[in-house]
Amino acid sequence: MADSSWLTEFPDMSRRELLTIRKTLDGLYRDFSREYGDTIESLFDPLLQFLIWFEDLLISTPWWLVLGVIIAVVYGATRSWKLSTGVLVSMLLIGYFGMWEDTMRTLSIITVCTLLSIILGIPIGILMSRSDKAQSVMTPLLDIMQTMPAFVYLIPVVMLLGIGKIPGVIAVVIYAIPPVIRLTNLGIRLVSRETLEAATAYGATPTQRLFGVQLPLAMPTIMAGINQTIMMALAMVVIASMIGVKGLGQPVLKSITNQYFTLGLLNGLAIVALAIMFDRVSQSYAKRSQRHLEGRDHG
Repeated sequence: MADSSWLTEFPDMSRRELLTIRKTLDGLYRDFSREYGDTIESLFDPLLQFLIWFEDLLISTPWWLVLGVIIAVVYGATRSWKLSTGVLVSMLLIGYFGMWEDTMRTLSIITVCTLLSIILGIPIGILMSRSDKAQSVMTPLLDIMQTMPAFVYLIPVVMLLGIGKIPGVIAVVIYAIPPVIRLTNLGIRLVSRETLEAATAYGATPTQRLFGVQLPLAMPTIMAGINQTIMMALAMVVIASMIGVKGLGQPVLKSITNQYFTLGLLNGLAIVALAIMFDRVSQSYAKRSQRHLEGRDHG
């Protein structure tokens, strides 16, 4: 009898302890956000100002000039008139259906999030490739970042910084950065030992080996990571719209809540068009870089 009563009481004890722990942690985080939230938010002011400036620049610049720059960048990266024409037609259709401003807002935040992911992710990937200890520490963190539901990221960020562009950027970067870190690490580790030994024999320092041998040879793999990061950032557009990030995600969210089928479909197709554009351009650029590298090596 004593054993069975202990078994029945145990779940109640566990629930009480869990409730106490949760209340304690919630209180600590609430106090932390009230005490340091404004200070932490002020640290992101330069990023916020840049985001606002970049978004205003894309929206206020004449559409034909923005479109010309986009086509020039696409052709410069791919050297493909077929792909450039496809991007031109897609962007003209986006403008025709009245989604130009929202597309520019989405383009600005995705560009900034991708650049931040690259700036932060590649150095972390390099660190992981040069240190097994760093890899053992970072791998579980990356696993958590990739498997944690995206909505969960929004809770602490919104509690700390409120709603707006910066919380959206932070949530998108956390969600999208793991591929570029993982594939930078993988690409550098896949560089053959014989190649590194040859570079060392020619008197290359570790820094020269990294920037002159390892990173160029790992670039196709790193570009694959950047490609995945861009796709994951675009996947967060609708979720980020829930915390005030303007762009193509907000009309989609509005169409869900109000059952506007056409509005959601058109804006969803615009997101798909952006995703295909980024995907094809980054893949084509990676292939061109690989062919150039192989041609240089053979030469």
